[in-house]
Amino acid sequence: MSEQLDLNLLRVFDALMDTGSVSAAAARLHLSIPATSRALGRLRRAMNDQILVRAGRGLVPTPFALQSAAKVKALLDAAAELRMDPAGSDPRAWRRTFAIRVNDGLSPVLAPRLTHRIAAEAPDVRLRFVPQDSKEPDQLRDGSLDLDIGVADPPPPDVRTRTLFSDHFVAVVAADSDLGRATRITVDDLCARPHISASRRGLAHGPLDDALQRLGRSRRVVAVVPSFAVAALMALEGDFVCLGPQVVAEHLVQRQVPLRWHKVPLELPAADIELRWHHRVDDDPASRWLRHHVREAARQPQ
Repeated sequence: MSEQLDLNLLRVFDALMDTGSVSAAAARLHLSIPATSRALGRLRRAMNDQILVRAGRGLVPTPFALQSAAKVKALLDAAAELRMDPAGSDPRAWRRTFAIRVNDGLSPVLAPRLTHRIAAEAPDVRLRFVPQDSKEPDQLRDGSLDLDIGVADPPPPDVRTRTLFSDHFVAVVAADSDLGRATRITVDDLCARPHISASRRGLAHGPLDDALQRLGRSRRVVAVVPSFAVAALMALEGDFVCLGPQVVAEHLVQRQVPLRWHKVPLELPAADIELRWHHRVDDDPASRWLRHHVREAARQPQ
C-alpha cells in the first residue's frame, strides 16, 4: 500500500528543499533527526521519487523535487490561509523563510538594513536573498520568490510594483589615488584611467560609453566583473575607476571603506529601483509586513 501525502509530509518536503539537509530540516521543524529521516522515506514512497540523493558529503534534490518545490510551497500557503491562527498576525510567532531577489548592486546596502529590521521584530524569520540572474516574474507567480527588488522592465498585469527610490551612477575610486584626492573628476580623467565594468551579464559597454561617444571620446575597460561590490574592491588595489550606484557608494564610504566617489560630469540616465510582488499576496499580512520593512530600509538615512 502506497503512502498518502498529507500537510505534515509536505512541510517536511518544503523544509528539506529549503535546507538540503535532514538534520537542518529536523531543527527547523522541531523534530528528531530519525523522525525526519522516516518522513523522507514516506515522501519517497508517496511521490515515487528519491527527492534527495547523495552527492559527495551532502544531499541534492532530484529534478522532480526541484520541479515540485514551488507547487508544494503554494499548497502550504493556501492551506495556511484556510486556518485561523490567533498568533498569525504577530511576526514574533512566525517561523518561516522569505525569498527576496535583489539586484547585486543594491544588496550591500539593502540586505544588511532589512536583515537588521526583521531580526529585531521577528527572531524566527529568515531572509534568503537570491541573486538577480533573471528578471522574469515566474518565480513571483509560483511562490518561490516573495519579493523582487531592482531595476526591471515594465511589469505584466499580475505583478504589482512600487518605486523605492531613484539612483544615479557615480565614479568610484580608491581614496588614496590621484582621483581620490581630487576635488572632482573630468571627462579627460574618465578617458585616461582604466575602468572596471560591473555587469552580471558580462557587458563592457554601458550608458557611460554612449555618453562619451556623443562627445567623440571613449574609455578603456580592462576588466568586467559580475557585481559592483567586486568592482569597488578592485578599485582599492589600483588606479581604477568603476561606476556604481550612488546609494551603495555612499554606504561603503560611510562604513569607512577607503573609497571616494565623484559625480560623473555627463548626463547619465537615472535608475528607478522598484519593489515587485505578485497580486495574489496584495492583502497577505506577512507580505504587507515584509514590504513595509523593505520600504523603510530603502528610505533609511545613510
